[in-house]
Amino acid sequence: YPLLFGASRKSMIGRILDRPVSERLAGGLALTAIAVWNGARIIRVHDVAAHLDAAKMAWAVAHC
Repeated sequence: YPLLFGASRKSMIGRILDRPVSERLAGGLALTAIAVWNGARIIRVHDVAAHLDAAKMAWAVAHC
């Protein structure tokens, strides 16, 4: 089964980076890249375009 991942804007990002919800995009992008690198194929996010770019880059590097 495909692996589903969803960490967009989660409180753990806020705790680790000490950021409010409106400033958690970079942390979420990092987590998306790591998830895709490790095999996630379904990603649940709020900022679709930015996460798609991060996912495409992670996938390309992982499979080059």
